[in-house]
Amino acid sequence: MLRRGFLLGAVAVVATGIFAARWYNIGAEIGEDALSAPEALARAQLGEILLVDIRRPDEWQATGIPLGAVPLDLRRDDFVEALLAEAGGDRARPVALICARGVRSARLGKRLSQAGFTAILDVPEGMLGSGAGPGWLARGLPVMQ
Repeated sequence: MLRRGFLLGAVAVVATGIFAARWYNIGAEIGEDALSAPEALARAQLGEILLVDIRRPDEWQATGIPLGAVPLDLRRDDFVEALLAEAGGDRARPVALICARGVRSARLGKRLSQAGFTAILDVPEGMLGSGAGPGWLARGLPVMQ
């Protein structure tokens, strides 16, 4: 019985660790299409990219929206069409996606590439930080309420 309890405890610890690593995006992949939060802010302010905050409305309310970003809930049924409208109908316009920790933005970036967008960028550190960096908020970057 003691052995079974030890094994179950070990499995729970490993499972919790895996969940935490995914939640905090500890192993964030930083590819050539990645931008740091300060780079995303600078490029959005220069008009070089369309910065899109893909989090939920409750998340926007809790932390604010990155300055210069367009809030667009990725759960919208018409997300691709709404993004295309924000991009002025141009699927080649550089679009940078930001979420909380870079998990959703990475997944959505792949989906948007399959939908014909050719210049999708990712902010893998997100608003709250990940293995890619401390995050928009911890860096003290400006937000809109």
